[in-house]
Amino acid sequence: MTTEVILHYRPYESDPTQLLKIAEKAIQDFPTRPLSRFIPWFPHDGTKLPLKPKRLPPVISEEAAEYVKQYLTISEHDVKSQSYDCTVALLEFRPNLKEKHLIRSHTLNEQTTSGNLDKESGGGKWHKKRSWSVSVPSRNCTENIFPLSKKLQDRLKALNLHSFYRARWTIENINCNNQTLEDIWAQLNRIIRHNELPSCNATIQRHLGQIWVFCDIMYCEYVGNLLKGKLTLTGKIHLFVHKYGVIFSI
Repeated sequence: MTTEVILHYRPYESDPTQLLKIAEKAIQDFPTRPLSRFIPWFPHDGTKLPLKPKRLPPVISEEAAEYVKQYLTISEHDVKSQSYDCTVALLEFRPNLKEKHLIRSHTLNEQTTSGNLDKESGGGKWHKKRSWSVSVPSRNCTENIFPLSKKLQDRLKALNLHSFYRARWTIENINCNNQTLEDIWAQLNRIIRHNELPSCNATIQRHLGQIWVFCDIMYCEYVGNLLKGKLTLTGKIHLFVHKYGVIFSI
């Protein structure tokens, strides 16, 4: 019995002794070990199945079976039509190219790629605008917070919302008062960076033209008033709670 071996090698690595060793190793049998006898972990006398399915197996209709056969036939044809040689598109396996040319070409490609990345990053094309901002917990921030207004307390009681529920203030373009949304976002980042907003994290939804400021309900009224004052917002901003919608406005 003969075994056919197809060995792909680079033109500059054509040492016949080394190629022979590689081919011999490729056709060596893999080391195996005898498997231990299988002992079932359930009582089994060979007459009936130890586990019985709860439901009967699904019935495959003739149309479905025909469709599967057609699909498998097409798949087999595609696999057979594909080339077995995996080195067709690799330059290094072409006989008319030498090692020096390959190394030089690879080096030039790396230099070109790194140069393009440097230019684009220097020009700011790869710079991503910040879209999230998170406050750091601080005790000093919560000292001057007053209790919630009676109107909001009644609303929370009616909805049975706990004070640690997360809520969201929404700032839109109509609230920006002759400013852009990006201007408001930059100011908001500075406020959050100085820990003036307790338990807050914020995100800008540029595709919606909105800024979302998340906070605990126990601080929501304080946060809303501070946003309107510090950012000089106009109109009403709305407090949104998941599954309940807008529950409060300032």
